[in-house]
Amino acid sequence: MSTVEPSTADAVGRYVKQPTVPLPADARVLTGPQSWAAVAEAATERAAGRAPLIAVDAYPGADLPLIAEAVAAALPDWTVVDVEDAAALPVEAIDARIADNLTEDRVFGVLSHAKVDAFYDAERLAKLAVEVDGAGRPVVLIGWGADLVARRTGAPYALVLADMARWEIQLRQRAGAPNWRAQNPGEDRLRKYKRGFFVEWRAADRHKRTLFDRVDFVLDANAIGAAAGAGRDAGMITGEAFRAAVAGAAHRPFRVVPFFDPGVWGGQWMKEKLGLDPSQPNYAWCFDCVPEENSLLLEDAEGAIVEIPSLDLVFTQPQALLGERTYARFGAEFPIRFDFLDTMGGGNLSLQVHPLTDYIQQTFGMHYTQDESYYMLDAGDDAVVYLGVKDDVDRDAMLEDLRVAETGERPFEAGKYVNAFPAKKHDHFLIPAGTIHSSGANSMVLEISATPFIFTFKLWDWGRVGLDGVPRPVHLDHGERNLVWHRDRDWTESNLVNRVEVVAQDGGVLEERTGLHELEFIEVRRHWFAEEAAHDTEGTVNVLNLVEGDEAEVASPTGAFEPYTVHYAETFIVPAAVGPYVIRRTARSRSERFGTVKASVRGTRAGEA
Repeated sequence: MSTVEPSTADAVGRYVKQPTVPLPADARVLTGPQSWAAVAEAATERAAGRAPLIAVDAYPGADLPLIAEAVAAALPDWTVVDVEDAAALPVEAIDARIADNLTEDRVFGVLSHAKVDAFYDAERLAKLAVEVDGAGRPVVLIGWGADLVARRTGAPYALVLADMARWEIQLRQRAGAPNWRAQNPGEDRLRKYKRGFFVEWRAADRHKRTLFDRVDFVLDANAIGAAAGAGRDAGMITGEAFRAAVAGAAHRPFRVVPFFDPGVWGGQWMKEKLGLDPSQPNYAWCFDCVPEENSLLLEDAEGAIVEIPSLDLVFTQPQALLGERTYARFGAEFPIRFDFLDTMGGGNLSLQVHPLTDYIQQTFGMHYTQDESYYMLDAGDDAVVYLGVKDDVDRDAMLEDLRVAETGERPFEAGKYVNAFPAKKHDHFLIPAGTIHSSGANSMVLEISATPFIFTFKLWDWGRVGLDGVPRPVHLDHGERNLVWHRDRDWTESNLVNRVEVVAQDGGVLEERTGLHELEFIEVRRHWFAEEAAHDTEGTVNVLNLVEGDEAEVASPTGAFEPYTVHYAETFIVPAAVGPYVIRRTARSRSERFGTVKASVRGTRAGEA
């Protein structure tokens, strides 16, 4: 049975699924032939009497044939050249180069440090640059790495970035799209994702970071051949508008675009409380603050939209967004993740463990690990969290039973080896890496964790197959090497279950520290209030969720930004550059009590040692 309080129930359906970030007041989203005419005009002016040149550098996954078709229709007098077809290495050579990064594992690879030019034939790139420079006619270069050729010509050119969010790429791959130039349309979607995550997106992000300061236009490639963005015109904005929009976002509260996905254990809470499509069988996940995957919607004064990856904000504004000390520690990477795990009316999550720091560094090349926690946004009467091994557990017997369960001979008796703690609304369970854990059925979890989100070693998946009908991967060998066996019931209960400390109580505001564990780098504070609560980023990024109350607003005491409205269960980001801010009830709020949870990186706040 759901335990959402009556005051919060007023918020049902208010959850905003398409939050936007404003473009500068004078910026407009261009669409259709008008957009390419603007690019051609810029290239012609820059050419100063030479044959004009345009480079459309497209993120891997963009639909190049459709982009080329649109360019050819809008600019019939220009020659369109596919850089990938002209100069990319054969797929066999690419496969050989990245084989060590991909490994034979279905899920896990090793992070690549390759750059885009590693996927091209250097001689063919140079030859193509000479041909383009000597063509004597207008040319449009299209493809991932088009800038490589344009720069080699030595001629001035207009640069377009055709950018994409990773969730859009994944949806296309699930529908049959291959990886970049790979011949794998029918391959397992986990292997496609692995190729993107460990290789393609790493190289692509390194490359586009060299373009941001120079790009003349940004094209929304999510809407070209779209999966998620169907029905929206492919918008384009100027580079100046793009840079101004992300700079503005780094100085005021904002939200990324949440992405909802079904799962074998998925529940019904998000459908009912967040106003999602009721025809869907379930929703398991919501990635509500995973900038590596999510999007930002940039909106002009007329309501037109351009979608960009939220990572573009992290890459271009790391100091203002993250803060000096967090940036110094993590680089241009958003280290905090908020997401939802909905098992209301669903099933248990897999029994799992996350890698220890040394293991993730040595095995996968990731420099920090996935410490996490479960904050119970809601819970049924029978909800439990599986956490830590039982006292005096026989590790050999447990591992043997897990191996037998993997064969399908008999199920794993989780209750024999793993603690099950009753869970209720607003409980907080801390899960440092190495701790065996799972959320049980009939829970609505706000997962607060470090960002490396795919490094989950499933130990037992309750005998299920995935939505694709294929058994979900289990990684007992990895899991065995990372289980911390001394985390028994007494240790777990003392260290990981509801470690709530009152920090301050003044003026109707109760501030509590709810975690995380001392081994984890994330600090979580909860604030209860009736009217308003004062906050300060203290020089580091804050990530918050309104866990109680129908609606509130984030305001600046100095009027530095317009008040920003948030609703129940919405995750929002307050950049480090904001400094002092207030969260308060709005004029239309009907709730009597409000609650927020706020995560930040320990040791990065101003004045901390």
